[in-house]
Amino acid sequence: MVPAVTCRRNAINIMREFKILYRLLKETGAWRILVSYLVFVFFAGFLILVFEPDIHTYGDALWYCYAVISTAGFGDIVVHTLVAKLVSVVVTMYSLLVIAVVTGIYVNFITEVIARRQQDTISHFFEQLEHLPEKSKDELAALSEQVKSFRPGKKKK
Repeated sequence: MVPAVTCRRNAINIMREFKILYRLLKETGAWRILVSYLVFVFFAGFLILVFEPDIHTYGDALWYCYAVISTAGFGDIVVHTLVAKLVSVVVTMYSLLVIAVVTGIYVNFITEVIARRQQDTISHFFEQLEHLPEKSKDELAALSEQVKSFRPGKKKK
């Protein structure tokens, strides 16, 4: 049995991750890519429904698109017409492209966030160094410990 505190922490962490994802999508404009991708998938499902005689419902067409996107290829639905096969290829290629682009955007975003945080830390550190004469003995000792923690090869206690 998982304690309630652990569940609450996990829920908080998940909410933070969703906030980061929302911020990422909003700040980078990647939400446009995802929305256009979803519109395309629904349109592809419609095309498959229209051109594939063995698919009789829109739900089956979307299920087929999911099988193509996930590359699972369950085999319960198979297309036979040239148009449906071409749509399947385009769905696959577009899916790979979207995954690659969104992954690149995500990695770039996280790299920029880390760089900004490092720059803020360095700026704060230099600001403290500029005011050394005004620092008390305890503040100087704390600043000295910070300096030691930044030194490469030194382990934190």
